[in-house]
Amino acid sequence: MRDPRVVSQSPNCGRVCRVDRGDGNSSAKGTQFTEEKFGQAEKTELDAHFESLLARADSTKNWTEKILRQTEVLLQPNPSARVEEFLYEKLDRKVPSRVTNGELLAQYMAEAASELGPTTPYGKTLIKVAEAEKRLGAAERDFIHTASINFLTPLRNFLEGDWKTISKERRLLQNRRLDLDASKARLKKAKAAEAKATTVPDFQETRPRNYILSASASALWNDEVDKAEQELRVAQTEFDRQAEVTRLLLEGISSTHVNHLRCLHEFVESQTTYYAQCYRHMLDLQKQLGRFPGTFVGTTEPTSPTLSSTSPTTAAATMPMGPSVADLAPPGEAALRLEEVAPPASGTRKARVLYDYEAADSSELALLADELITVYSLPGMDPDWLIGERGNKKGKVPVTYLELLS
Repeated sequence: MRDPRVVSQSPNCGRVCRVDRGDGNSSAKGTQFTEEKFGQAEKTELDAHFESLLARADSTKNWTEKILRQTEVLLQPNPSARVEEFLYEKLDRKVPSRVTNGELLAQYMAEAASELGPTTPYGKTLIKVAEAEKRLGAAERDFIHTASINFLTPLRNFLEGDWKTISKERRLLQNRRLDLDASKARLKKAKAAEAKATTVPDFQETRPRNYILSASASALWNDEVDKAEQELRVAQTEFDRQAEVTRLLLEGISSTHVNHLRCLHEFVESQTTYYAQCYRHMLDLQKQLGRFPGTFVGTTEPTSPTLSSTSPTTAAATMPMGPSVADLAPPGEAALRLEEVAPPASGTRKARVLYDYEAADSSELALLADELITVYSLPGMDPDWLIGERGNKKGKVPVTYLELLS
């Protein structure tokens, strides 16, 4: 059987020449790839939209990796602990429960109070702070767990699932493109040889050598052109099919963005809940220790973070003003006599309660989340507090628990 790579005798050199048809093998693709790098071969370019999809997919992958890594650092600053968790995940084993820093601090404080004297002022305070730190540690644990499930896991699933599939299909598309360009190059060479053979008389070898002689170089080159055209049609079909598959996967990045957007909202929600819990725990601790926001010695700035959209100082400054607190209480009496407090003539404002609030004493008004109350400020009041009214009840309320309505 004739070697398919043997095409004809060369009319120039008097020898039988061989043209490697390649048939889509690695050698042909490697040759095409190398020649492209040196600018010696033509390359099929993808359309602008396809290139845009590729660039967006690469950008999504790169930023997802960065966001994933930094979120892992945020949730677990200890690099050794992160490596340990990574190994457990790769081994498909449950990550052992780890004590948070807050819980560990609470344990040390409780042990210190027990040894130093739980009935002493210092020991009692240590116990109260230890309980608060324990609650903070539990809140941190819940936040880490929720963020890992709702945010980190979807990002990992994209990188380890969808992105690997996209990368595999892109590599396959690259191979199909190399096959296509190699087929184009073979067809181009075959047509050039055919055209040249038609202008040169056929060469007939008469000496007894081990060559396969061709009756007509032009006829053989014509046959080679037909085969090259057939290979090109097959390569073009396979390339088009693979390009369509890859395009669909790349367009799916839009769905990935929508999914990551939802996960991002859930991450922000869990983070907001975590910080709100921390603030409430610390506010309760301040009450237990007898210190309230704004009463620290040597500072007139608010000591508590603000959760509402309006800062306490700004809210108090823009509230309608009524009689001064000092005018309502006799000299030397610090308690606020609520029965003498009246709304200011300039008016009041409505506010929505953000969180439940338990009144510390009779001068404060207990609050329930999502209820609406009437609030106003009095001259001389701490900027972190307002007077709140609900029906026949009134009392001081913390601004940080309110959303002031226009």
